[in-house]
Amino acid sequence: MDAHPWHVGERQAQVRVGIEQVPTGAGIRTFMPDQHRLFFAQLPFMVAATLDAAGAPTATILAGGAGFVGSPDPTTLAIAAHNADPAGARLTKGAPVGLLGIELHTRRRNRANGKVTFAGDPGLIVAIEQSFGNCPQYIHPRLVELDPTAPPDVETFEGLDAGARAHVLGADTFFVATASGAGVENGGVDVSHRGGPPGFVQVDGDVLTIPDYRGNRYFNTLGNLLLDPRAALLFLDFKSGRLTQLQGVAEVLWDDRSLPNAERVWRFRVERGFRRDSGLRQAAVQPPSTGRAVPVVDAPMSETR
Repeated sequence: MDAHPWHVGERQAQVRVGIEQVPTGAGIRTFMPDQHRLFFAQLPFMVAATLDAAGAPTATILAGGAGFVGSPDPTTLAIAAHNADPAGARLTKGAPVGLLGIELHTRRRNRANGKVTFAGDPGLIVAIEQSFGNCPQYIHPRLVELDPTAPPDVETFEGLDAGARAHVLGADTFFVATASGAGVENGGVDVSHRGGPPGFVQVDGDVLTIPDYRGNRYFNTLGNLLLDPRAALLFLDFKSGRLTQLQGVAEVLWDDRSLPNAERVWRFRVERGFRRDSGLRQAAVQPPSTGRAVPVVDAPMSETR
């Protein structure tokens, strides 16, 4: 376990909400335990974040069906997938990468951050620098399948167009990519899950207002935003398979508790985006609801590293 895994932005966020004692350990390792390695190997997709040409976070989905991710050793992931969307094209040798493995029907998720050491036709090899698990809070259980015939076409747009607006307003899940900026000790690129009731993200013009529910107090996403306000939000329509990625700038309103059950809110101004078919489809038979997908009062965690 890394006894002091926090960067300066995370500590600033923790202190800002009254956490004076530095959380230590927190299950953050410099290698993947065997349980995580086996978990990644059974996933049909992973969420990946890296940086664009301007150094801003960007995010995509890597999909290949169960078994497309392998782990030859505790500090390496081999991913037999790549794509040509604007975010996937940035996953080149030497690029920083944040990876989220999430199994929606069991509500399990684990994280792995590091650097791409190989990128080519077979896919990617990633050297892992940080590995940690996360709790199942705020995850809506659903079963997804991969459609290998999904078209590769990518559409780009400026601002929040009508299609993206409709997608955001109907969403109960999204992923947020952030980065600490260059030269920050214990920093890097991160991608995190966010969930809530359908329509929990509010839209006003090109600005999204997002509730920040009680989390594990790591403040990885908000800590990154203190150092670099640029972010990318990735929305998936699990019925159609449509992926919408938005890039822009975020602002944290630390004292705003205007949204139900939110400890604070943050606003995201959309600058540009792209959409494509992710190839992921919601299966015809869904897992039974546990009734615990989106707790907003007594859940101990939501913020992921």
